[in-house]
Amino acid sequence: MNPVLPIVDFTSPDAPRAFCESLHRTGFGVLKNHPLSSELVHGIYDEWLRFFQSGDAQKYTWDPVKLDGHFSTAVSETAKGNDIRDFKEFFHLFPWGRYPAEVSDAARRYYGLGKELAATLLKWVEDNSPEDIRSKYSVPLASMIDDCEETLLRVLHYPPLNGEQAPNSIRAAAHTDINLLTILPAATEPGLQVMGTDGVWIDAPSDFGLLIVNIGDMLEEASGHYYPSTQHRVLNPVGEGAKKSRVSLPLFLHPRREIKLSERYTVGSYFEERMQELRRKG
Repeated sequence: MNPVLPIVDFTSPDAPRAFCESLHRTGFGVLKNHPLSSELVHGIYDEWLRFFQSGDAQKYTWDPVKLDGHFSTAVSETAKGNDIRDFKEFFHLFPWGRYPAEVSDAARRYYGLGKELAATLLKWVEDNSPEDIRSKYSVPLASMIDDCEETLLRVLHYPPLNGEQAPNSIRAAAHTDINLLTILPAATEPGLQVMGTDGVWIDAPSDFGLLIVNIGDMLEEASGHYYPSTQHRVLNPVGEGAKKSRVSLPLFLHPRREIKLSERYTVGSYFEERMQELRRKG
């Protein structure tokens, strides 16, 4: 067991407290025996890896307005404070967006199940917040994600390292998530690291079947920084691992735009400020 990111049994009576304590200390929590089916996740990983490797993803080039569809390695993200693109490709899935005909509806089903679980976890977060922190939430945390059309399921493919990537690029440079909460099943390969409170990078547990949950910037803002949005990254593999793809499945839980995050921001104003930062950088 990782001493910094303890693994919490979802079925334990003490799970809500222990999980939220980990979120408060590190910005991350790790769950086992959670209700998201490992069989479902494994099937999504397998079929979407084939989808990316076949080249079919290129039929669904990303929409610059709606932001759904396929983002190739050529247009991949550049982390805030970095000037080199991450070496990855991904597909953005929204309930209203395009969905590839080449794969089953498994990712759609996972989206719904993930949102249900997220509502439970957000209730845990609120119930285990100190009273002075809980009083800051403008509405119950779980209700913030109700009917939000911006909650995003991203299917990520990190290709094998083939020498085509830019010098000094890594699979995902250090960053925080902008949203409320992110839930992430353990990926097909290790590599995820979390910044500890001492500034030292630590490996996140990577056993298949675990569920990794992290705080996003919006929940940090809403909680007055009680729950920290912690930097994390995905390192390049070495040795035989460099020849393997890595697939992961983060679900980014977004609150509705009109929700008041804090005295300073609504969700909409917070999001627009961040987008303007990225546009200026671009």
